[in-house]
Amino acid sequence: MAPVPGPSAPVTPAASPSAPASAAPQIQLIPASAAGALDAAEEAVDLLLESGRSPGEVLVVTTGEQHPWAAHELSFGEASYWAQHDSGDDVFYADASALDRAAVRPVVVVAVNGGTGAVATTALPAAHARAGALLIVCGDPQQINSVLGAGI
Repeated sequence: MAPVPGPSAPVTPAASPSAPASAAPQIQLIPASAAGALDAAEEAVDLLLESGRSPGEVLVVTTGEQHPWAAHELSFGEASYWAQHDSGDDVFYADASALDRAAVRPVVVVAVNGGTGAVATTALPAAHARAGALLIVCGDPQQINSVLGAGI
């Protein structure tokens, strides 16, 4: 798989290729400001798709303002929005508050693009639980490491 953009360092040791499928997902951190977290997440998604990941394998979560795709799709109603999630055909964008409805996907990308500290504290462990193989977190490294260290 191609490297993720920006300086990226695993927060936890990477799973070895021989590790069982039930092993905890690898965590990668992409340092970014709250204002730049969404752009960093989009770059990570682009690299994942370019490296051969299927769009349906990727879930993108925002902790602050919704991703423009999610806001647009929600304008057609919740039923249509969640039907796209359930089809699993494309990258799905969700607000952190909707993580309880999101299914497990091989890759979860979290943009810590604002919101309260409580949102990140709740969203990061929930996103980790929904990541089958890889969790990519874009945001302030100090905040992310304190949450992931305490929550996982």
